[in-house]
Amino acid sequence: MSQTLQLYQSLGAKQFSAMIREVAPYFASIDPLFTELRPGYAEVTFPKRREVLNHIGTVHAIALCNAAELAAGTMTDASIPQGLRWIPKGMRVEYLAKAEGDVRAVADGSGVDWSSQGELKVPVIAYVGDKPVFRAEISMYVSQA
Repeated sequence: MSQTLQLYQSLGAKQFSAMIREVAPYFASIDPLFTELRPGYAEVTFPKRREVLNHIGTVHAIALCNAAELAAGTMTDASIPQGLRWIPKGMRVEYLAKAEGDVRAVADGSGVDWSSQGELKVPVIAYVGDKPVFRAEISMYVSQA
């Protein structure tokens, strides 16, 4: 079990989320809360608040990208075998609808072969309620540590 997953399980979602904001301060800009983390799956929520809005009053595209990278990266860390490391290599995004409320970003890596190395594609979908508003595919480069 990865150190990230052990921390999540021992600290709980709220304390783990606070720790992530300290370790990687840029993610604090969206005030994320992990609601689930396990190998192959991560779910992060963040509230619609003034700090993440664009000029038309909806959640800014970069806030959605931030949540997608956080969910995908943390899930990747919880999923790859010991002795491997990862780094994000790129992100392809699609904006599906205006994000007019609190956001839930889901990284579902159940279809990813986590034992392989090289470039892995991690899918993320962000929702407001049950409505998909954003889709991303994040390329993670996995190699020997």
